[in-house]
Amino acid sequence: MRAPTAAELMTHPTVRQALEEAWVDSLAEDPIHRHEEGGWIYMSIPSGEILIRRAPSGIQSEIHLDSPPIIADAVIIGVFHTYPNPTAEGWDSGPSEADRRADERDGVPDLIRADNGIHLSGPKRRRGGLEGGPGFPP
Repeated sequence: MRAPTAAELMTHPTVRQALEEAWVDSLAEDPIHRHEEGGWIYMSIPSGEILIRRAPSGIQSEIHLDSPPIIADAVIIGVFHTYPNPTAEGWDSGPSEADRRADERDGVPDLIRADNGIHLSGPKRRRGGLEGGPGFPP
C-alpha cells in the first residue's frame, strides 16, 4: 500500500464529496458570511480506507489546519480547504504563499476548492510515504 497522489485524491469519491460539502458550507454566494471551510484527509493503514475530518470553520480568507485530530491506525495523507471569495472580484484562486509554506511544513498535498475548480499545492504525495505514525509526516 502507498500514499495516494494529489491527483488521485482529487478524483476519489470521498474526497470529492468532502470538497463539495465544504464548498457549500463556505457560503461563497454570500458576500457578508462567506468563509473558508476545510479539513484533513486520512488513510486507514489496516484497510486503506480514505477518511475525512472537518476543521472548525475559518474566516473570509483563512482557516487553521495545523492541529489535526489523531485517528488510531490512520495517517494524514492530505488537507483540503475552500477559497470562497470570487475571482470576478479580484481574489486569487490558487494557493497563497501561506498555503505553500504550510504545505511544505506539513508534507502533504493540499486541495483547494475555488469558484474556478480545484487547485493543488504542496508535495505530490505524503512525504515519506505511510511511515511515521499518526498525524502529519515527520
